[in-house]
Amino acid sequence: MSDFQTIYNRKNTHSYKWDHVQTVFQTDDILPMWVADMDFKAPEAVNQALKERAEHGIYGYTIINDDIKNSVKNWVQSKHNWDIETDWLSFSPGVITSLHVAIQSFTKANDKILLQTPVYTPFFNIIRNGNREVVENPLVYNGEKYEIDFADFEQKLQQGVKAFILCSPHNPVGRVWTKDELLKMAKLCIKYDVLLFADEIHADLVFDGYTHIPMASISEEIAEQTITCMSPTKTFNLAGLQASFIVTTDRKKRVIINRELAQQGFSMLNTMGVIALEAAYESGKPWLTDLMDVLLEHKRFAKKKLEEETNGILKVIDSEATYLLWVDCSKLQLDDKDLQTFMIEQAKVGLNPGSAYGKDGEQFMRINIACPKATLEDGINRIIRAVNHLKK
Repeated sequence: MSDFQTIYNRKNTHSYKWDHVQTVFQTDDILPMWVADMDFKAPEAVNQALKERAEHGIYGYTIINDDIKNSVKNWVQSKHNWDIETDWLSFSPGVITSLHVAIQSFTKANDKILLQTPVYTPFFNIIRNGNREVVENPLVYNGEKYEIDFADFEQKLQQGVKAFILCSPHNPVGRVWTKDELLKMAKLCIKYDVLLFADEIHADLVFDGYTHIPMASISEEIAEQTITCMSPTKTFNLAGLQASFIVTTDRKKRVIINRELAQQGFSMLNTMGVIALEAAYESGKPWLTDLMDVLLEHKRFAKKKLEEETNGILKVIDSEATYLLWVDCSKLQLDDKDLQTFMIEQAKVGLNPGSAYGKDGEQFMRINIACPKATLEDGINRIIRAVNHLKK
């Protein structure tokens, strides 16, 4: 059984999550439960592979050979029932880098790119920083879960959208899109000749009862319209090692992607990222199985405790994937700024404010539950005490 209960001191390790809190929250007196990395050690197989490579002591330019490509191919096939070819693979430091490259490759300045809000903050940044226009298709929150407004989706595509960034599974709302939902989106994109850029970085972190379906696996026609971005970094807590891959089935698009990667200076991955990627995909599955059991327990614990012990003032969306909880705080009746201040100054926790994911995220907060149970209990109890004190 893997160890997910030991509390490790991550301070003074150049951790963005732990060593950057003063800058982000203007105080050190909080428990950070924000940035989407885990407070767990990576699988021992990964750590051992990195140690062995470090003992060699020479860190020259590192190739991605057939063994590494086959480890990716085999993982995607066994985990997601998608039989890809190694020739379809390109590699980049991260999914955001890959999406940036896709945007630069296939859209022009002032082109419209569709997002389903509330959605991962960097999507907005890479679109706007590239002088493209964000077009929003707000997801519909029915009080329990989020659904797609397909009438609005089609209407927005009709307005000249050139590309659509699909977040699947969705961050932050935790949806795992069904095959029917994926098909509807894909058919509309094909109808209006809109390219699909699929961010599937959370694909491996799906709870029992749900199945992640890679958009490009549904049909050849959809695959030709889709550029898929995946990575082991969220799955195995390897974000700092920066290793991801792009799956592009259409040869002409793949040539363009590879040319843009080279022009951006991303011709190879760092040595340790390559080692970690291969070790994770070759030997990390038992660790991931244990992790998902822990995350399911944590999700249930946090949802039950937050809802019951605040008398329903807080409502946790029942996520279908990821280690991120999306919490409806609207019954606190605080505006967005006051809600953020409340969580920092009263609850003493560092969370991601929902407004960072778009206007539709206001009145929500995002909590990272990928931490030891003791840390999670501390954070949840802090929030509960603050909420109950506010409502006295």
